[in-house]
Amino acid sequence: MLTDIHPKLPMRNKKATMGFYVDHLGFLPFGSLDHAGYLMLQKDRIQIHFFEFKNLYPRKNYGQIYIRCSNLEQFYQELLARKVAIHPNGPLERKPWGQKEFSLLDPDHNLLTFGQSID
Repeated sequence: MLTDIHPKLPMRNKKATMGFYVDHLGFLPFGSLDHAGYLMLQKDRIQIHFFEFKNLYPRKNYGQIYIRCSNLEQFYQELLARKVAIHPNGPLERKPWGQKEFSLLDPDHNLLTFGQSID
């Protein structure tokens, strides 16, 4: 009966989080932006929700999500063209578990890993 999952990640600053995801990753606001301390963003078929955590210490944040993609290499090149910083330990590469993946950190150090099955 389960149909969707919408991960919730911590954010310190709603405006900064929205700017990063919209301007750099191509997400769009979803629903109302009037909720104090809460943000919902969408790109294609996924949503990510964010909750305000003003006392978050980014270097101790272990928030992370894995996002499956189609056209992963194209998306990676688009991010590079926009000068989005790729995690130093997460460049695009083939993994032994049958995925191509890359990773990046958002302004609050939530780790976003993007992957596509190797056919």
